[in-house]
Amino acid sequence: SDCYRQTCQVWAHVVKSEQQLYLYVNGILQEVWDTSTGAPGHGTPNFDRHPNGRIYNRYSSKKFPGGNYNGLGNMPYAVFIEGGFAIHGTTRGNWPRLGTPASHGCVRIHPDNAQVFNGLVREVGIENTWITISE
Repeated sequence: SDCYRQTCQVWAHVVKSEQQLYLYVNGILQEVWDTSTGAPGHGTPNFDRHPNGRIYNRYSSKKFPGGNYNGLGNMPYAVFIEGGFAIHGTTRGNWPRLGTPASHGCVRIHPDNAQVFNGLVREVGIENTWITISE
């Protein structure tokens, strides 16, 4: 697909300085969600690309194990961007930290929101999805 950012059917724009994810569907802002990007020492890189194709409902980090959300692991509804970096849901204990930098580098969102995003990516395909992570 030749889509880029808002020309894609789904565009997730994470603004680290705001700890917000702006979700656009067909070029129209649909949702704004609190995020947790990387805590000090665990930076979240900037990205501007299609997801890499690894999409899971159930996933647990091997590097940072522990925690579980409703049997779906500690990274429920993960959509991987590149390497070990993903947008994913987080466990209940981390919900109060959403809106602040608190992750090991991934973009954490509430699992209900992660389920929505994961479903949209699966529905439109990675070639019609764009993820931007910026300062």
